[in-house]
Amino acid sequence: MDRKRIWGWWFFDFASQPYATLLLTFIFSIYFAEVASARFVLEGADPRQAGAQAQALWGWGLALAGVAIAVLAPVLGAVADTTGRRMPWIWLFSAFYVAGAAGLWVLAPGGSALVAALVFFGLGLIGMEFATIFTNALMPTLGSRDEIGRISGSGFAFGYVGGVLALAVMLGLFAESAVTGLTLLGKPPALGLDAAAREGTRFVGPFTALWYLVFMIPFFLWVREPRGIARPLRLGEAMRDLGTLLRSLRHRRSLAAWLLSSMFSRDALNALYGFGGVYAGTVLGWPVILSGIFGVVSALSAAVICWIGGRADRRWGPRPVIAACTLVLIAVCMLVVGMDRASIFGVALLPGSRLPDALFFSCGVAIGGAGGVVQAASRTMMVRHTSAEKAAGTFGLYALSGKATAFLAPFLIAVVTTATGNQRLGISPLIVMFLLSLALLSWVKSEGEPEQ
Repeated sequence: MDRKRIWGWWFFDFASQPYATLLLTFIFSIYFAEVASARFVLEGADPRQAGAQAQALWGWGLALAGVAIAVLAPVLGAVADTTGRRMPWIWLFSAFYVAGAAGLWVLAPGGSALVAALVFFGLGLIGMEFATIFTNALMPTLGSRDEIGRISGSGFAFGYVGGVLALAVMLGLFAESAVTGLTLLGKPPALGLDAAAREGTRFVGPFTALWYLVFMIPFFLWVREPRGIARPLRLGEAMRDLGTLLRSLRHRRSLAAWLLSSMFSRDALNALYGFGGVYAGTVLGWPVILSGIFGVVSALSAAVICWIGGRADRRWGPRPVIAACTLVLIAVCMLVVGMDRASIFGVALLPGSRLPDALFFSCGVAIGGAGGVVQAASRTMMVRHTSAEKAAGTFGLYALSGKATAFLAPFLIAVVTTATGNQRLGISPLIVMFLLSLALLSWVKSEGEPEQ
């Protein structure tokens, strides 16, 4: 194995993870919920209605980005396989990532740029997802079949380390409390940023963009595509190849079942990531800084769990690892639905009880760890269902399976939240989606199946 090339590949996870950690889950999503809720209160909503409206708006934004990813992912994968090139696409969508993240600066406390912020967030999310397709397509060339699970798990663990470090920097130097205007270190935001205008917290977008630019350097220096003949782009040929791949699913029951299973599990998992911060901010009333501390604890635990998960994948294969982690995620969703500040599963708590906070911290560890292991083992499962030559197209199809219904979980959360006016009940559709994923997993062969 080429250790330097593997480390370069791992640096993509390290560089890109802050989009999920800082923007999707712990800092920006909570700040967005704060700004949107305050805006809706000014427009006449009561605080509970405002929180539900903020969650619904966030859901619509994620859903629209998911539709764009679902439509384009398999086509781009087929085009990459036809041309034999991955790296130019990684460069292109890295630019999307950077532009989208940097643009989040526009969301000032007044809330006038809520829609613009969602547009920038969607652009960056599209960039991250599409860049991931093409970096994942390089996986079959990194090592032997037996080593891929460990390589994938270690990559996710390294990515979580990047997320933790980025989060620690944001909390210590930039993200300020809305009450005191000070960071976690008790100081004003660095670089002369104005705490009154929430510039420290708003800097999370440009900071994420800079982090990506710096730490993608090892990737672009050390990762080279396998030698081969670069072919000119022929869209018709690419579409025919995609059609052939789609028709082959009729005869490849394991791959078809896996794509459907991962469709439900990743959709639900992404929604859990995307709405966890909003839930913490509006149901439990956590400020951005407390949510950030929660992120550091959960991500550190998740890094360790992902590293262990990679070893478990190598020993037992990806399917049992995915099944066990899905059961953990189902239990987490049930707890989130049954818990608020005043009660747990209908049992009233003493006023001021910190038990909901402690339980949600535990949920964060479980979501980060189990979710990371599921994603790492899922990459391994896909490698077992493809070849190095067809990897981009197959991973494009994999991205489609993760995004074909990517609008569904946010849509269902938005609909149920709007219909009930209850954020906790809005999370309940995720339980059904994880159960469907688990049922379909029983049809998937651990060793994959040959292409036909």
